[in-house]
Amino acid sequence: MTSSRRLLPLGASLTRGRFSSCQIRNGFLSGFRGFGTITSTEPALANLAEKCAVAVPECSTAEDDIAKIRHEFELAKQRFLNIPEALNSMPKMNPQGIYVNKNLRLDNIQVYGFDYDYTLAHYSSDLQSLIYDLAKQHMVNEFRYPESCMKFKYDPTFPIRGLYYDKQKGCLMKLDFFGSIEPDGCYFGRRKLSREELENMYGTRHIGRDQARGLVGLMDFFCFSEACLIADMVQYFVDAKLEFDASYIYNDVNRAIQHVHRSGLVHRGILADPTRYLLKNASGQLLRFLRMLKDKGKKLFLMTNSPYHFVDGGMRYLMEDSFGLRDSWRDLFDVVIAKANKPEFYTSEHPFRCYDEERDTLAFTKVDAFHPNKIYYHGCLKSFLQITKWRGPEVIYFGDHLFSDLRGPSKAGWRTAAIIHELEREIQIQNEDSYRFEQAKFHIIQELLGRFHAIASDNERSEACQSLLDELNKARQRARDTMKQMFNRSFGATFVTDTGQESAFSYHIHQYADVYTSKPENFMFYRPEAWLHVPYDIKIMPHHVKVASNLFKT
Repeated sequence: MTSSRRLLPLGASLTRGRFSSCQIRNGFLSGFRGFGTITSTEPALANLAEKCAVAVPECSTAEDDIAKIRHEFELAKQRFLNIPEALNSMPKMNPQGIYVNKNLRLDNIQVYGFDYDYTLAHYSSDLQSLIYDLAKQHMVNEFRYPESCMKFKYDPTFPIRGLYYDKQKGCLMKLDFFGSIEPDGCYFGRRKLSREELENMYGTRHIGRDQARGLVGLMDFFCFSEACLIADMVQYFVDAKLEFDASYIYNDVNRAIQHVHRSGLVHRGILADPTRYLLKNASGQLLRFLRMLKDKGKKLFLMTNSPYHFVDGGMRYLMEDSFGLRDSWRDLFDVVIAKANKPEFYTSEHPFRCYDEERDTLAFTKVDAFHPNKIYYHGCLKSFLQITKWRGPEVIYFGDHLFSDLRGPSKAGWRTAAIIHELEREIQIQNEDSYRFEQAKFHIIQELLGRFHAIASDNERSEACQSLLDELNKARQRARDTMKQMFNRSFGATFVTDTGQESAFSYHIHQYADVYTSKPENFMFYRPEAWLHVPYDIKIMPHHVKVASNLFKT
């Protein structure tokens, strides 16, 4: 349950998956890059756009062009009433789907590896409160933070996964795919910075190389409590009007979070009340998935940073209703490795040690073979491959942490599957008509604004011109705010920004995960011999698929 950090990579850009949207008459929707799954609305809106533009004559002057945009905006507001009808026939994304960044032939996969925390085991939101409270207590008792900090409470509505903390300036922020700060997603403590404050502090929304060195990414599922505690501690110093170094706060919070994991405090808390913290799979799909793999002759291994007693206690609880008295969850796995110390596991040359669970000790004999009835600690990828003889391309590893779990295996030639628990909920929201209705409006308004700025200079705007600009900006902001509130009131969706760009978190998924889904058992819905292909017409994230451009044509 330890975590690692990675600075934001710069110059992130992709040419794959770059498709222009439907080329609509009068440029009503041409070339606009979608907001999340917004691309699926384009064909319907294209038809709507054509209807709006039919009665508008060709214009030659800037004033006439502005008048044309005004006319189309007024028509669009009337046509918004027709958007719900178009949504009825639109396909929806599968919340339990497997989404593909790189083609994957499951018939070539002979070995399935799994992380434990937030991969095989999922937790309730109460766990974040437990980690927050234990870390806060450690900071007060051991680091001598003020006693008043004990009053802080974890706020589940504040953080999302994939945020960045600026250790130099003390800001918690969301970045887009290309390293630019989300305009309405930058907080100093618990206060959102205005765009003017953001401009004064950074000069530009784009994070340069020098500033990027001071950013740390909060990427795993345990980062929710960490992000909230960082923001609360910054806010305390701001409210108390005390000078502070933002890097000290991050270092202290991170040390406290690591202590909570490494000392076993959080492990003991979870095992003391598993019904509160662990989410049982009532349908038993996870067990059926693992057994299906075994029945197909696949090799399975479990590799986790957590200690064995914690994993054993959790797996017993999660699967106790499905096993007989003589069965054990360990029978499902050919190799079990605990305290693997990822991501160092992939680059170090640490030896494996055999673990005696009864004595809680490590043996001194050399490990040159893995036995199903044994537990192993530590080790490294080099020794793992030498002992198992498993070739890289035939191995797939499932994990939730983009850096600790997936970056190393990806570089080693393993196939990788990211388990992103919140994906299921976000797709469910994106499938709702209320969300896609706002997407449709956002699309149209964004295109009109693009055309407006292409023809109207800042110093030559008439009163009518400025009035139109204000109306368009307000309408766009309303659509943004409405969509954002559906996900998270502070930072919006995990995968996209309010401006319609994919997030930096999406970049890392795209870079290190061959496929991604919300839980491993979703593979139950696919044959073990299936070929998983990248969708032919995608943006960057394959759960942002475009439908055929002629779907709504009549």
